[in-house]
Amino acid sequence: MDSNMSRLSSAQCTKVFIQRDFSDGTAVRFQNKFPQELEGKIDRATLERTINTINEIYLEAESLSGRTYCESCFACLTAYLAYMCMDTYYEKCLKRVARYIDEQNKTVYVPQGLMMVDPAERGLRVLEICILAEQQHR
Repeated sequence: MDSNMSRLSSAQCTKVFIQRDFSDGTAVRFQNKFPQELEGKIDRATLERTINTINEIYLEAESLSGRTYCESCFACLTAYLAYMCMDTYYEKCLKRVARYIDEQNKTVYVPQGLMMVDPAERGLRVLEICILAEQQHR
């Protein structure tokens, strides 16, 4: 997240949390339940689309494929020193989520007085949405 967004997150705001969905196991997935606090602040379909995209990226990050097997074998062969020079596929997906949330904040959420926080900043426990306090005029 860029410094302007970080300053916004430290500003006075009401926080709304979307919890992890453990109904299908321990994979990183967030609930699609629309928080009552966001009623009238954002369209349900927009929030659902954002959460679904985030969930899809995490599902992709945790899936096993030939790529992840090769990556693991290469790491093992290099005594895991390869990880000093390259990001794992999982780390690349985490960065994709961060970029996606940053883009969504700039184009959708901040203009509507909201700001979504990258779940990695909260230990992948919750998806936090801040309702930004309006600037008071003097």
